[in-house]
This record gives sequence, C-alpha cells and structure tokens, in this order.
Amino acid sequence: VQLQASGGGLVQAGGSLRLSCAVSGRTVSRLVIAWFRQAPGKERAFVAAFKSYPSYADSVKGRFTISRDSAKNTVYLQMNSLKSEDTAVYYCAAGTGVIQSSIPNAAAYNYWGQGTQVTVSS
Repeated sequence: VQLQASGGGLVQAGGSLRLSCAVSGRTVSRLVIAWFRQAPGKERAFVAAFKSYPSYADSVKGRFTISRDSAKNTVYLQMNSLKSEDTAVYYCAAGTGVIQSSIPNAAAYNYWGQGTQVTVSS
C-alpha cells in the first residue's frame, strides 16, 4: 500500500484547504484511513479517520471533514475555519484491522504517506 498526500499550503486564518490522500495497492474501502499532524517540537497527533464512519479529534470537530471517494481511491480532509494552531505537517495513514478504540493511535497504522505542510498565518 502506498499513500500520496497533497494539498497543503499557506493560508490565512479563517481560510480553507483540502488535503488529498491518494491510495494505491488496496481499495480504500478495505482500509482505515486517518490523518495525523505534527507541529514543530510536538508529537504526532490524531486529526481524523474514516472507518465505517468518521472520527475526529476534539480540536477539529465542526471545522474539518474527512471523506472517501472509492471511485478515485482517495480520502480527503476538508479543513475550514483554519487557525494558527492548525499549522503542522499533515500525514495520511492507512491500517488494516484497526479497531475503533485504536483509531487515534498512530501505532495502529501500517502505512504512511510522506506528509504535506499546512501553514496558517494569523
């Protein structure tokens, strides 16, 4: 399984970005796909995931939306109302057999994309 993340960039606070995670080697419907982020000097943190339904970190609920396009084998992260604290490198990850309680745990995922930088200016 290979993951290709894209869509990052520089945006002003309050703006929007859409990240994409293109998956090859397995259909997305057979994977749990998640987004994590890592800010400078901080640990990698869970953002959102799609298993049978979406899951979100409390810090992004109501602002971010994860979705899946099976025809394109791609998972998206729509990010609205961006804040300076959303600045980070965003990674998509994929796992098989990830149980619901393990979804926020980075160690539960077998495959990782290369990361895409998101910078929100205040």
